Amino acid sequence: MRVIAVFGPTGVGKTAVAIAVAERLRARGEDPVAVSADAMQVYAGLPILTGAADAHEQAELEHRLLGFVPVDQTYSAGAFAKHAHATIDALLAQGRRPIVVGGTGLYLRAALADLDLRPPVDPEIRARLAARDIAELHAELPASLGIKPTDTHRIIRAHELLAVGEQPPSGDQLWTEHTRHPTLLAALVMDRERLYERINARVDAMVAAGAEAEVRAVADRASATARRAVGFEELLAGDVERMKTNTRRYAKRQLTWLRKLPGAHLVDMTDRGPEDVAAELVAMI
Repeated sequence: MRVIAVFGPTGVGKTAVAIAVAERLRARGEDPVAVSADAMQVYAGLPILTGAADAHEQAELEHRLLGFVPVDQTYSAGAFAKHAHATIDALLAQGRRPIVVGGTGLYLRAALADLDLRPPVDPEIRARLAARDIAELHAELPASLGIKPTDTHRIIRAHELLAVGEQPPSGDQLWTEHTRHPTLLAALVMDRERLYERINARVDAMVAAGAEAEVRAVADRASATARRAVGFEELLAGDVERMKTNTRRYAKRQLTWLRKLPGAHLVDMTDRGPEDVAAELVAMI
């Protein structure tokens, strides 16, 4: 059974496409399940800020790996790989098709392929790095690694590897076409200006739904990794416009990465609805 992966930048409409795909699969007698692959949606207590599927969406399509990590705990792609592999393998063994949904590149690879998890994370090294300024950490890394100054996860992991004498991977080593199971990888893209309009509206909707109160409720105990969610620090400062700006910047990086993703089927969502895209994807499996 082929896994379906629906990936794209924040605000592009991934969940709507996944639900539409699931409806078509159920019409064929299948019982699909969505598996979230998002670095921030794993945390409990931040469903609004992270854009996790809401109760209505989860009623339409069962979701796994949402909100299962306490917000005061640190979490890594390596830990996620173990959870995702176990979840996907169990679903396939039950004859249920996984629909992997998300926008975090490293977590996509963690879910679908095999990460090199050596050496394991050293909590003392990670805590020491987390206390330092990320710009200084980035400046200390070799430019040949191709790590962007905004890629906090890779910056810290690179330093962890260097601290134990290992060589960090360069940008072109972060993805492999060799997935653990046969996979249709659908990369959803959209005209940048249209996407930015959707993002601005999405942030306004999050704020109206109580995102700021959500953040303030966990701020005193949130782990360093949980606080990296786009909008966390911005809402603590009451700066909604900065949240919009940083979310757009993040989406721009996601779009750039997705357009270069090996083996991906690019789907332009600019003038298409989720049902139309779902019909195309289901016809491909």
